[in-house]
Amino acid sequence: MNFDDRNRLLEVSFTGEHEMHQNMHYDPNSQPPVTMQPGVPGAQPWMQAPQVPIGCPPGLEYLTQVDQVLCHQIVELLQAFTGWESNNKYAIKNSMGQQIYYVFEETDCCMRMCCSNSREFTLHIVNNYNQEVMRVYRPLKVCAGCCWCAGCCDCCAQETQIEAPPGVVIGRVKQTGGMCNLNYEIQDVDGNAQLRIEGPCIMCRCCSDVEFPVYTMDGAARVGCVTKQWTGLVREAFTTADNFGISFPMDLDVKTKATLLGAMFLIDFMGFEQ
Repeated sequence: MNFDDRNRLLEVSFTGEHEMHQNMHYDPNSQPPVTMQPGVPGAQPWMQAPQVPIGCPPGLEYLTQVDQVLCHQIVELLQAFTGWESNNKYAIKNSMGQQIYYVFEETDCCMRMCCSNSREFTLHIVNNYNQEVMRVYRPLKVCAGCCWCAGCCDCCAQETQIEAPPGVVIGRVKQTGGMCNLNYEIQDVDGNAQLRIEGPCIMCRCCSDVEFPVYTMDGAARVGCVTKQWTGLVREAFTTADNFGISFPMDLDVKTKATLLGAMFLIDFMGFEQ
């Protein structure tokens, strides 16, 4: 299913956790903020919402105030003990440990079990008012993902689409070709390349961080990095829960920052969700 088919056919019907976010208009003054992560007692406090700059999509104002974000995947005990794949959940925090966003995956059970880390998914990203401010969508491409073939044709390249607010596309992440490494291109809404991510040739996943440097398109300058952080032997061996960090210039366009966030999720699924 491509992006156009998805936009025509996908009508998200939230149940349970999803019902909190359906048809909500972003208005910080409409209700008191949630000060703790939804459903997680004793979690880290949320970052206070700054003023929305002119031209900034509602909900992305948090990203204008940071040059680094941390992403902690929430460990699912049922999945750890049984191997039964569940929907992923993440907490996005600033460098002070204050939570910025809460992220949860929407994928049916059959898709998770049959397609594993190649699955189609929709990630819903909510702020501390429990309002969905961003959405990341990845279409199903059964034969895509090969580093050798990704640069040859679109059908062989994995990609994600980033929307903020939901329904308004602000950028895309597309896999590009490489010898044996995961490379990506950060694109704006019109498909123009903005930045490129170069993954390591051989991703050593044992006892060390794995860096995916972010460069300008001409490769002249390194402007940031997506880092998969080593979380310890037990967690790495028995769960698929990963920690990531993203660094970028403070003055980088907020839509590009949000697109880099979408790139991090694609890297997680392709490289470490096993």
